[in-house]
Amino acid sequence: MLKFPYAISDFYTLRTQGYRYLDRTAAIPTLEDAGKQLVFLRPRRFGKSLLLSMLAHYYDINMAGEFDALFGDLAIGNDPTPEHNQYLILRFDFSKVSAKGDIEAIQHSLFTHLNQATLDFTQRYQHLLKYPVNVMEDALGSLQSLVDVVKNSGQSIYVLIDEYDNFANEVLVHDVGNWQRYYDLLESEGIVKTLFKIIKAGASEGKIARVFITGVSPLVLSEMTSGYNVATSIYLEPRFNTLCGITHVELAGLVEEVLQDCGQDAVQQTSVLETMKQFYNGYRFCEQPDSALLYNPTLAFYFLRHYQQACSPPRKMLDGNLAMDASRIRYIANLPDGASVIGNILDEQNPVVLPYLENQFGIEQLHKLQHDARYMVSLLYFFGVLTIGGLAGELDELRLDVPNRVIYALYVEALREKALPDLADRRQVEGLAKQFYQTADLQPLAHYLESSYFSVFNNRDYRWDNELTIKTAFMSLLFDDTYYIMDSEAALKRRYADLLMIIRPDMRRLDALKDIVIEFKYLSLADLGLTAEGVRGQSREALQQLPAVQTALQAALRQLRDYQQVLVEKYREPQRLHCLAVVALGFERLIWVTLG
Repeated sequence: MLKFPYAISDFYTLRTQGYRYLDRTAAIPTLEDAGKQLVFLRPRRFGKSLLLSMLAHYYDINMAGEFDALFGDLAIGNDPTPEHNQYLILRFDFSKVSAKGDIEAIQHSLFTHLNQATLDFTQRYQHLLKYPVNVMEDALGSLQSLVDVVKNSGQSIYVLIDEYDNFANEVLVHDVGNWQRYYDLLESEGIVKTLFKIIKAGASEGKIARVFITGVSPLVLSEMTSGYNVATSIYLEPRFNTLCGITHVELAGLVEEVLQDCGQDAVQQTSVLETMKQFYNGYRFCEQPDSALLYNPTLAFYFLRHYQQACSPPRKMLDGNLAMDASRIRYIANLPDGASVIGNILDEQNPVVLPYLENQFGIEQLHKLQHDARYMVSLLYFFGVLTIGGLAGELDELRLDVPNRVIYALYVEALREKALPDLADRRQVEGLAKQFYQTADLQPLAHYLESSYFSVFNNRDYRWDNELTIKTAFMSLLFDDTYYIMDSEAALKRRYADLLMIIRPDMRRLDALKDIVIEFKYLSLADLGLTAEGVRGQSREALQQLPAVQTALQAALRQLRDYQQVLVEKYREPQRLHCLAVVALGFERLIWVTLG
């Protein structure tokens, strides 16, 4: 049975215990040519640690005797570079540094990690060191002693730093509006900047041969221009777009193997690939619009491991290991203008467009993060919850998209939590949504929207234009990827349905579920010539007969007839399809008609 390296980032384990490794060694010569000190940014759980582990085993002088076993059948095996197995590897993993407590506590955690890495280094390479390394309470002094001893022993170091920005990002995200701890970490003589000054000096003096740094965002780099201004940033270069992540061709091969073990045919393979594409694909890490879109490897392996065991997809499409990404969205949503930015991101017919990604997030720029949408969406890109969708407009500006349905669900949940902070309210909404999935009867949901949700939703920084607010309110209540592939502004023969709820292929066995498509129209109180009290005082039947309401309903029904034809042809279950035309009268009442 195919062994997936889920949550395994040790290259040696993968290669010696029969796990599937998606070969990235062909990039090694290109990485060497790119520079001596490199910075490579990717979202969490995208394979950065495995990449570093592969580089560590390739360049480690101690691993020379196992080169053929580890690399012989990989792309680099037949033509290795002269630098293979030439260095002493010094690895740091800053995800192990706690961001809790004051600056002294964080410094203690960082120093503990640096000293542990130094001790591990001396134990692995003591046979090559002519002098002892002085490990002291000041871990920066320990590092200085280490690089000096290696140089004086006639050896060279390759420094690998994983998640360089992790603890600093945690400080920033969890201290919204209070940046003192973040400032203390990164001020002119802060511990992080001093650490990188030592690395920079070691490289300039020939004590450190190469440096490879991974992280999520450029937040910390912006504060290190004087301490570490020698690195080459390669994270937006097209040639490294696929360095981490899974391509569609690679995924198709894995799916084929899994389905063969389950005794399933090519028809099922097409369905599985389409589901995985909807939920996990969509990441692009360069500005070339024809570059490959990638799958998140952690999510893909999560899905495939479950399928391997049950021969069906998991009920929950979001792996808990990625749920932390929701905190990044909540961080932006809780900024003064953040909720409006999140709402605009969900308007897929009007994508977010930027002339370029902001990559300077120094202390002096943090105030811009409060109100400047460009800074917010740029940071969301680096967090992995937006991606480069392509180019847009006459000026070929960057279009930033939500990469897939799993990430879309995180945005929706952030809005739902902000509008309904009380857990009991959210549980009530879940019950109403499940009832709607089975009946397509809008009455209970409409009553809740009119009596409670619209007033809350529209007053909590969600004051966008008309129809978008209504659509987003519905989406935040109804979104559920356990049962549905849900899409806002879904393309159907070059026209766009406002909200499409199609039952997941593996859930179509549940006869109770309905396929649902909703077309929204919005009429302001001014359009109606009525006051809020006047709208609330009339029956739904009377409001439905108003000329403006009838016109809006008929327009929505015409669109729904086109969508209905397309969906019936595709899914061939007309009895399950329910098409609703919904007209919002301000934020007071809802009028709807079901297409017969």
